[in-house]
Parts: sequence; structure tokens; C-alpha cells
Amino acid sequence: MLLNAKIADHHLTRHACIYIRQSTMAQVRFNQESTERQYNLADQAKSLGWSPEQIRILDGDLAQSGQQTTKRDDFKTLVTDVAMGQVGAIFSLESSRLARSNKDWHRLLELCAITKTLVFDGDGCYDRSC
Repeated sequence: MLLNAKIADHHLTRHACIYIRQSTMAQVRFNQESTERQYNLADQAKSLGWSPEQIRILDGDLAQSGQQTTKRDDFKTLVTDVAMGQVGAIFSLESSRLARSNKDWHRLLELCAITKTLVFDGDGCYDRSC
């Protein structure tokens, strides 16, 4: 499978982060299927070789708007951990949902390229270091 070909040993020695978010409390309440699908991304990480102990669920930003980073502690944690080289892969339903601000999105992608962190979403696997 093409997704497996991009995963190297160094990815599997680091964390797989599942970033979960919905922008409003109403979305959390009424779009439970989306939230459940996001939690199920941990199963995808397991099937690709990460152990359950290596999978981090970052769901503290549920009901937080992506317009500003200041109230999104889990997004800050994700960026910091990627920058420190602790993350082998980030999983989300749509990679564009990781950050609503172009500045935050591009900064995260640059860090992924530098640290060779993969980004998985519903469309595939992205290796920004290539």
C-alpha cells in the first residue's frame, strides 16, 4: 500500500498524534459522527504500525474556534511536539482542519518538513520533507 511506503522506522519510534477538533460546542453536540470518526483515527495509526502507547489523542480544542491560536492549547502542544521531533505522524480527517489560520497552517507544515513528520488525512499521506 502506498501509505505504508512513506512510513519509515524513524516515524514509528515517535508519537502518532490524533488532532481532534470541532469549532463550536454546537458542532460537538450535533455532529457526533464527525467527532467519533476523528477518534477512530487512532485505529488507522495502529493499523499502520504505531503501538497504542505511542498514540496521543489531542482533543482539548473541541469547541474552540480555529481563528486564533491563543485558546487552542492542544494545537500549541502539537506544534511544540512536532518542532521537538517527537511526532512521527499527525492524523486528522482533513489536514486543513489542523489550523484555520494560514500563518499557523504554514508554520506547522514547515515544521513537519524540517522534522520529517508525516501528515495523514482522508485524502492520503503527505511527506513535506520530500
